[in-house]
Amino acid sequence: MEEFSIFNIFTLLGGLAFFLYGMKVMSTGLEKLTGGKLEVALKKMTSNKFKALLLGMGITIAIQSSSAMTVMLVGFVNSGIMNLEQTIGVCFGSDIGTTLTAWILSLAGVDGKNPFIKMLKPSSFAPLVALVGVILIMAAKKNKKKDVGRILVGFAIIMTGMTFMSDAVSPLADSPKFQTILTAFKNPILGVLVGAGFTGIIQSSAASVGILQAFSQTGALTYGMALPIIMGLNIGTCVTALISSIGVNKNAKRVACIHILIKVLGTLILLPVSMILESVIQLSIFDKTVGFVGIAVMHSIFNIATTIILLPFSKHIVKLSKIIIKDDSVEQVSSKKTITGLDDILLKTPAVAVHTCLSATLQMAELTRETIIMALKLLVEYDGEACDTVIENEDIIDGFEDKINSYLIKIAKSSVTGADSRSVSKMMHCVGNFERISDHAVNLVESAQEMHEKGINFSEECINEIVVITDAITENVNKAFDSYEKNDLSIAHKVEPLEEVVDNLSTELKNRHIRRLQNDECTVELGYIFQDVLTNLERISDHCSNIAGCLIETDEKTNIHAYLHDVKENDEGFRNEYREYAEEYFRRLGASEVKA
Repeated sequence: MEEFSIFNIFTLLGGLAFFLYGMKVMSTGLEKLTGGKLEVALKKMTSNKFKALLLGMGITIAIQSSSAMTVMLVGFVNSGIMNLEQTIGVCFGSDIGTTLTAWILSLAGVDGKNPFIKMLKPSSFAPLVALVGVILIMAAKKNKKKDVGRILVGFAIIMTGMTFMSDAVSPLADSPKFQTILTAFKNPILGVLVGAGFTGIIQSSAASVGILQAFSQTGALTYGMALPIIMGLNIGTCVTALISSIGVNKNAKRVACIHILIKVLGTLILLPVSMILESVIQLSIFDKTVGFVGIAVMHSIFNIATTIILLPFSKHIVKLSKIIIKDDSVEQVSSKKTITGLDDILLKTPAVAVHTCLSATLQMAELTRETIIMALKLLVEYDGEACDTVIENEDIIDGFEDKINSYLIKIAKSSVTGADSRSVSKMMHCVGNFERISDHAVNLVESAQEMHEKGINFSEECINEIVVITDAITENVNKAFDSYEKNDLSIAHKVEPLEEVVDNLSTELKNRHIRRLQNDECTVELGYIFQDVLTNLERISDHCSNIAGCLIETDEKTNIHAYLHDVKENDEGFRNEYREYAEEYFRRLGASEVKA
């Protein structure tokens, strides 16, 4: 048999590279296939730790990465989306979910002459899986099928990496030097340290388990040697959580601390138990040679046993994390005027980042709605404090736009699904319209302030006209914003008929204003202000139309200009809705409605 050489080390490292890359490809494909639905469910997590455990297990199985799960939790807590107590059940579930990888990798240990059993070996089916995956990626038109293809290719790469690693270490089976080195691992403390150190370096417990399973093929590794290493590699995987906790708030740091505490406490409890069973009771299984399945079994037992022992003490673990990481300052209190959640950590899971950004956009939309409605009321009844609030809100909304757009650009550079890509497109379009509406709100405030400072007022007739058109604008603002916040196309389709009515109302009011000027019933100074007000009201209604049009164009996949031309010319429903709105508002003006 060939001797172990430098070329075997090259093959081992190459196999590790294949394994890590395959895990990345497969987990990315799984993430896109699920569309982030499981991760987004974390935001609606209840305080029930058992539900949290099941959800944490499900997400980790779906994305095949407990490290990504922990990073996600750190981001959620740092953003204020979840509280610290909600994360501990998810952490336990994630630890159990990650054990599935070891069971999948144990297929590499399947052996037998039966053709059906041979087909279970990765070396037999991995090439076929890769072929199917490549065909799906190249030939499929739907993104979901392409994602399935990426998952299959990633899986095939993982199994190819496992084969490389197993072949690389196979010469060690007859190496006396290797046998001598392994005797050192009879010291369980050394096993824990080596497992933790190696996993901390490569930041993948799955890869560490894979390498351990590959080494088990030498026939020199026993259960007694492997168990402490498995405990160590579970501790080593916490390095990713530690890195993700740099630069975050105290509670987010505590998430990483809880993750470490679970692993360390589990090892401190179970390692002495295993040592007693091996040395005192002298169970024979600890001296038996371990294989692929044996390592998967021990990996599962360690994480399940740790969960059973520590889950009842969840509150105490949270308290311990607060003792270790103490508060040194008062945490900032969030409000509806402060964006929370746009954390770069979440960009590692684009679907979650998109959903979080949508929440921030809805927050911006609601603040914009409140601001413009407040500004519209100021045209009829002046309020100095309300004026200051509108101006203050406009500055906040400007900040919202900058932060949301910057975050959306970062998301757009990530790998997002078709549905998420459409959501990003809608948000980019709509936040600009929200910001412009707030600008017009300030313009209206400036008109109200100018009249107040100069001590001039609109006539009663003019005020009645403003009340009518601002009521129409308010209704259209509510329809446009409701359609966006509820993602309701049926409401969006009602915006354009009312926008047409607003345009015609504005034309009617301008004509009336000209008649008042001609009859010396209005001053030129008030005339300029009135014209500015009408112009801003029209622009607000236009932006409402843009918001609704964006939803229609994106979700119905139609050209908005062609759509508007078609409904105005041929859609009887559009004309009926227009007539209803026109009849209502022109009746209040005491004027005949204008035909669409």
